[in-house]
Amino acid sequence: MRILVLNCGSSSVKYQFINTDTGSALAKGTVQRIAMAGASITHKPTGKDTVVIESELLDHTAAIDLVVKTLSHSDHGVISSMDEIDAVGHRIAHGGETFTDSALVTPSMMTVLHDCIELAPLHMPAMIRGIKACQRVLSDQPHVSVFDTSFHHTLPAQAYVYPLPYIFYDEYRIRRYGFHGTSHKYVAQRAALLTGKPFDQSRIITCHLGNGASITAIKDGQSIDTSMGFTPLEGLMMGTRSGDVDPAIILYIMDKEELSRREGNSLMNKHSGLAGVSGISADMRDVVEAMESGNERAKLAFDIYCYRLTKYIGSYAAALGGLDILVFTAGVGENSPQARTRVCSTLGFLGVELDESLNQKTRAVEAEISSAAATVPTCVIPTNEELVIAQETERVVNSEQPQTAVR
Repeated sequence: MRILVLNCGSSSVKYQFINTDTGSALAKGTVQRIAMAGASITHKPTGKDTVVIESELLDHTAAIDLVVKTLSHSDHGVISSMDEIDAVGHRIAHGGETFTDSALVTPSMMTVLHDCIELAPLHMPAMIRGIKACQRVLSDQPHVSVFDTSFHHTLPAQAYVYPLPYIFYDEYRIRRYGFHGTSHKYVAQRAALLTGKPFDQSRIITCHLGNGASITAIKDGQSIDTSMGFTPLEGLMMGTRSGDVDPAIILYIMDKEELSRREGNSLMNKHSGLAGVSGISADMRDVVEAMESGNERAKLAFDIYCYRLTKYIGSYAAALGGLDILVFTAGVGENSPQARTRVCSTLGFLGVELDESLNQKTRAVEAEISSAAATVPTCVIPTNEELVIAQETERVVNSEQPQTAVR
């Protein structure tokens, strides 16, 4: 099947057009500055030159109409008409407790998605607008929602229930949901294939280290714990997010600085993490460069980042009862040998040991970077969430009874 995969933001649409028979993208691109001056589409058809087209785009419907017209353009398109788009897969941040698997978009689903806005207010409104807009442009194609949270629906209650009065779970569904699910699932499966270990019989820890970062413990093919929680703020230190802190700290700072709720949320999500500690950048490349030039705060930020990740790996190995594969993915995980070296330097007790020659030269390619003496393979696996969304869309469309299981 040929699937159009969409990831809609408040003023952008990222897309890939994927042939699931080959697993390859026929084209990919981004629409930027929707409903703003200077709107444009950057379109990259495979085997052809990249094109940039400026256009006035008043809303997401106009943006997606431009995507379809660009895909079918006589010069830089890859199809002759929209009829060659077999289905559309939508990346959706949150399915709550209702959607624990990918599912066809229906009116009842849209009601649930609106209910999930309060769980992911930064992402869900744009994603919902994207679905509605795409249904207007591609009204004859089936549409499938693939949820960032669904891979983590297998977490046991001991992992997803917070130690708060239980009424808050009953009333407001405050619990650990987890995110980056499509990425964790994909890289774990690829790592198992690369190392020759059975995915459904292995203990795997996957480290998705982008600007947003999370780590997941996977046992016998199922997520049993993950670091992001009720929101993507919990867990690891990230580019601009604090990750785990004493919850009283934010209350204390808000009182001292007379911050509003909105300002407090911005402090923890947009001004903390690598950027907040280093005072330089949220980009690990900038932090490492400054550290290697002698900047002490950059070094401190790097040390905190790696130390916290190492602690999570150790605790998840305990939760799994051992470790069979360790995986690094996303921007930092795929491209920072310095971070991988530091994180793995104290994990010898788990059987983790890197081949530094392999580690230093491995960037954004699938590779095992373990030493010959290691008993646990360490892998770098570039993530491909779009391919997972396309494959999930094909599975749901071809299924006679698409799963929408309710816990």
